[in-house]
Amino acid sequence: MTATFLDYAARGKTAWWRYPVGFVVAVLIAIAVGVALLVPAQLLGLAPSDVTDGLLDSSRPAPFFLLNGLIFGFVLVGFVVAARWFHGKTFGDIIGRWSWRGFGAGLGIWTLVVAAAAAIDFAIAPSGFSLAAPPQWPVIALAALAGLAVQTFAEEFVFRGYLTQGLLLALKRPEVTALVSGLLFGAMHIPNGVPHAVSATITGTAFAFIAMKTGGVAFTSGMHLANNLFAAVFVVSRGDAFRGSPGLVSQDTPHLMWWDTGVGAVGLVAVAFLVARYLQRGEPGGAEKRS
Repeated sequence: MTATFLDYAARGKTAWWRYPVGFVVAVLIAIAVGVALLVPAQLLGLAPSDVTDGLLDSSRPAPFFLLNGLIFGFVLVGFVVAARWFHGKTFGDIIGRWSWRGFGAGLGIWTLVVAAAAAIDFAIAPSGFSLAAPPQWPVIALAALAGLAVQTFAEEFVFRGYLTQGLLLALKRPEVTALVSGLLFGAMHIPNGVPHAVSATITGTAFAFIAMKTGGVAFTSGMHLANNLFAAVFVVSRGDAFRGSPGLVSQDTPHLMWWDTGVGAVGLVAVAFLVARYLQRGEPGGAEKRS
């Protein structure tokens, strides 16, 4: 399956220097598109005058999620255009082998994992949980789904698609590629705090491994959406990036922060292992390999 991912990675112009330059070009395109669309919208009163404030204030969840989805949409456009113009790669070349069944499997499996992790936290510290369930929760959930669907897919496109393909071509070794990809993903989450950055590093490493094994970003896109949607609207932790968003349940257990990081890591390793084993069964000679 890694060979399939490598086949997609090898398409187009793939000289190593094109990836850092292409990354910068993609970001500049995203900024240009954002300015071209947001400034007129602000002048016409169709967008908030302070977009930055809306992007950071999760206590106003509907504009928070929708604005974040919009900004990540600009990022996605930037990388799609840069990949086409600078690498000669299509949208499909970057996402690899897409399967809605794989997306659904990732979504369902990781929903079960994060729900189980929350249940463990509740068993350890039930006093840290309280029922919130605001009347406007259905609207919040829809806004979160819309915004997070774009945000999580854009991150998968950039990190498990564009960057991981470039790293695999340069480093040749899938394990090293997954680790470096995870470190880059974790570095982007440093502003959210050290525990969150460590968790993102582990997540990014596991996701890169799974993407290479499955040949694309479908499965990890489902996992990523499940992870963020659950944390944003179902069980909202006051120590997480979505703190302040009025979810169904509020969790305030700062003493479990590193415990949660460890549980998440175990879950990611388990899913990555099971995906690898499942795919091995479908390979020629897979039954003999297990005997």
